[in-house]
Amino acid sequence: MQQHEETLKRWRLMLGGEDADGTGAQLEGELAQMDAALGALYEFERKGKFQYGEKSKQGGSEGSNPSVARWLGDIRKYFPQSVVQVMQNDALKNESLKQKMMLEPEILEQANPDVHLVATLMELGKLIPSKTKDTARRVVQKVVDELLEKLAQNTIQAIQGAINRSVKNRRPRYNEIDWNTTIRKNLKHYQEDYKTIIPEVRIGYGRKTKKSLRDIVLCIDQSGSMGTSVVYSGIFGAVMASLPSVSTKMVVFDTAVADLTEDLKDPVDLLFGVQLGGGTDINKALGYCQEIITKPNDTILVLITDLYEGGNEQQMRRKIEEIVSSGVQVVCLLALDDQGAPSYDHGNAKFLATHEVPVFACTPDMFPDLMAAAISKQDLNQWAGDRDIVLKGTKGQ
Repeated sequence: MQQHEETLKRWRLMLGGEDADGTGAQLEGELAQMDAALGALYEFERKGKFQYGEKSKQGGSEGSNPSVARWLGDIRKYFPQSVVQVMQNDALKNESLKQKMMLEPEILEQANPDVHLVATLMELGKLIPSKTKDTARRVVQKVVDELLEKLAQNTIQAIQGAINRSVKNRRPRYNEIDWNTTIRKNLKHYQEDYKTIIPEVRIGYGRKTKKSLRDIVLCIDQSGSMGTSVVYSGIFGAVMASLPSVSTKMVVFDTAVADLTEDLKDPVDLLFGVQLGGGTDINKALGYCQEIITKPNDTILVLITDLYEGGNEQQMRRKIEEIVSSGVQVVCLLALDDQGAPSYDHGNAKFLATHEVPVFACTPDMFPDLMAAAISKQDLNQWAGDRDIVLKGTKGQ
């Protein structure tokens, strides 16, 4: 009987308590508070205003920021972290609630810092009032620090390892010897009597150099739908910019193009320099990239966009052809986040695929390995296929 009552209460929480829910269950204590927090958010559109707290229970019309602040505090109290993130992100989808949550420092301090929150702050941009900017910067700094701690080491190891292995040294010092390659090269010199191989030819990793061995251009769509991709791209760009063996440039675009390469030394400043929203002109962005690419055979262009072109599509396609034919290694990421399959322009994806440009979505944990494969000039279509990554623009996609 008790189990049945608990089940009814769970259904009551899910259905929202209207007359049609059919459960007849009454909620008390903490369950009632959870129900109020859920109702404040998910009945918001029907009510036309955000009501939470004592006044809303008494039939008042409180829609002020204090009620939002109280709601943020309570959802963190009553729900696990994963649920808090979902509810917070759902709230940020509503423009009215977004303004209330993001423009007041007291409320912003209570929000759970994550990439979605940073993307929202980037989208608000110049609308953030002076009194909130310091708080917003602290939020962005916290997220940036957490992402750097999580992603930087793997990125450095993957890229530096790929660079070292891409330049072979025929006269290596002992600590520079690539033993696997050296053994394979000397198998014919195996000495049966001594049960050993005589390494007549030694192959070593490339020695460190102050000159960059690969140029990387991150060309990133900053339209509103690409928010989290821009955040992750900024983090990875800052990490790669710290490596002397690669030269990294970062270009963002909507209907205009901005070169943020100089801001890569401080990813927080970089993210505040991005203005999410607006249209998309991939053609103009590719034209700018053509101007800054000086070593096409040693350049990797990572185009991060959903391929919905608001500019001249025919010229955009022509520029893709020109860039690929010049020797640049191009890869198109439809998204760089954890959200799964994005919406994208299938026609342009197919066009890129027919010109040997791999098109797929990439999660942040896979990006270091992707860049290492590109630096090593591996077949990226094969690389993606080996990892069960679905290539877009190919047959059936």
